[in-house]
Amino acid sequence: MTAAIKKKSRKKVIYRLWRYLYKHKYLLLLAFVLTITGNLLALVGPKLSGLAIDNIEFGKGLVKFDGVFYYAFLMIIFYVLSAIFSYLLSVLMIHISRKVVFEMREDLFSKLLKLPVGYFDKHQTGDVLSKMSYDIDTINTSLSTDLIQIFASIITIIGSFVMMVTISPYLVSVFFLTIPISIFLTKFITGKTSPLFRKRSLKLGELNGFVEEIVSGQKTIRAYNQEINTVDKFDVKNEEAVDAYYSSEYYAIAGPSVNFVNNLSLSLISVLGAIFFLRGMMSVGNISSFVLYSRKFSGPINEMANIISEFQSALAAAERVFNLMDEAEEAKDTENAVVLDNVEGNVELKNIEFGYLPDKKIIHNLSFLAKKGSLIAIVGPTGAGKTTLINLLMRFYDADSGQISVDDNDITKVTMSSLRKSYAMVLQDTWLFHGTIFENVSYGKKDATLDEVIEACKAAKIHSYIKRLPNGYDTIIREDGTNISKGQKQLLTIARAMLLDCKMLILDEATSNVDTRTEIKIQQAMRKLMEDKTCFIIAHRLSTIQHADLILVVNNGNIIEQGNHEELMQKKGFYNRLYNSQFD
Repeated sequence: MTAAIKKKSRKKVIYRLWRYLYKHKYLLLLAFVLTITGNLLALVGPKLSGLAIDNIEFGKGLVKFDGVFYYAFLMIIFYVLSAIFSYLLSVLMIHISRKVVFEMREDLFSKLLKLPVGYFDKHQTGDVLSKMSYDIDTINTSLSTDLIQIFASIITIIGSFVMMVTISPYLVSVFFLTIPISIFLTKFITGKTSPLFRKRSLKLGELNGFVEEIVSGQKTIRAYNQEINTVDKFDVKNEEAVDAYYSSEYYAIAGPSVNFVNNLSLSLISVLGAIFFLRGMMSVGNISSFVLYSRKFSGPINEMANIISEFQSALAAAERVFNLMDEAEEAKDTENAVVLDNVEGNVELKNIEFGYLPDKKIIHNLSFLAKKGSLIAIVGPTGAGKTTLINLLMRFYDADSGQISVDDNDITKVTMSSLRKSYAMVLQDTWLFHGTIFENVSYGKKDATLDEVIEACKAAKIHSYIKRLPNGYDTIIREDGTNISKGQKQLLTIARAMLLDCKMLILDEATSNVDTRTEIKIQQAMRKLMEDKTCFIIAHRLSTIQHADLILVVNNGNIIEQGNHEELMQKKGFYNRLYNSQFD
């Protein structure tokens, strides 16, 4: 990436952050007023200090401090008022940043729900979570502290410079030497830290993704005795993240070099100030005020070197967040898209071609017709294209060519919502959320009654188990569902699908976690419950789908055989060999 592209990218990120801030423009205006007022009140202090010193009277061996106390009292008042305004400003900025972060997280979460399924197939969950948590927290810290410090520093620098000019224009010439050096060092630090902070966010995201995978796969790791190898892999990821983190911090602490330049300017001011005093060009009070203003002038320059480095971290985090927000969303409904209503359940595929990668097709010229009320079983070896077929039916992916229709409606010309509501689906990977059993089963039908849920659970052969639980249908299931077995989780998700009033049902290896006897009972119950509904079942255990109206045998993306169980067994072909191989 060239320097020009990087600069343009940073400007775009800053502009988008500003758009979030601008929503609260009146609060920002108040913050600006508080910043100016608080800093101007603080800037009066050094001037009053100089006046206090000049009002010390010497005579006849006595020192009079009458005027000193007056100016000292004024200094206290101004500094107290400045502190109050600074406190109010801090509270206000925290309030603004909280609102911005809330809106940003809300936008990011809404974006996640609009992304195609393919995005989550290609990106680590931990990395996505890192953007939602760590990156946005980094932005929050910067908005609540760094941003206001930059504004305050600018006002202090300008105000101090003006006051120094009014005291002694000649002494100000010192900064014509030191300021260019400070600007050069600050620009150098910023240039070095920008890519380092971007790398830091990336590596921390990768580390979070790795840890998320390891935590979810603990049983597999222990079963295969891979603890040591996993620790070694973690060490590599951890070292990369730590190196990226501290590499950025290394340049961020280069601020002491800027501080050295500021101290150099103070030394030159002290020497020239002493010369001017001896020549009667300046009073002691003016020299004192000028020195204090020089510290106020130089201090923010030193701080800004560090603040800008931290701000670069926030920009890198914001860039990752906005990149996610800019990801292509799931295909929109076409103009004048039809709403599927009163679905009968006739599904037809014509000459379907599809590949997850453009140059690698996994489904070739696929065609079949599923009549309403029929039970369609899809079988075949691993990687044959069975689950891909379901992804196409639900429009999680769109076919590269060909047509899929429901009741003679091209699914690319119907609304996505109505299409998916026409299906009840049970995935191979069961998903339950933190909540009661009743809430999980009624997830797709919010107005479901307890009687309806019980009926569905009875049909799914899970009711008796639920009744044995201490709280029955009010039993809480944890987010990961670890307080119930995989088979029970599968039965609950099947009950959830049974409860929906849909004309089509998809079971993607839905009974892979239950024993064969229970699976047969479930299929019988589902067949009765789903009368007059089109059912698609993907199964590896072929002995459980013998009652299917139509069995599609898929291999290498093509339907190589189709018919009922008896017909396919009589052909002595691929299905016959696949079926008999289960008993070898």
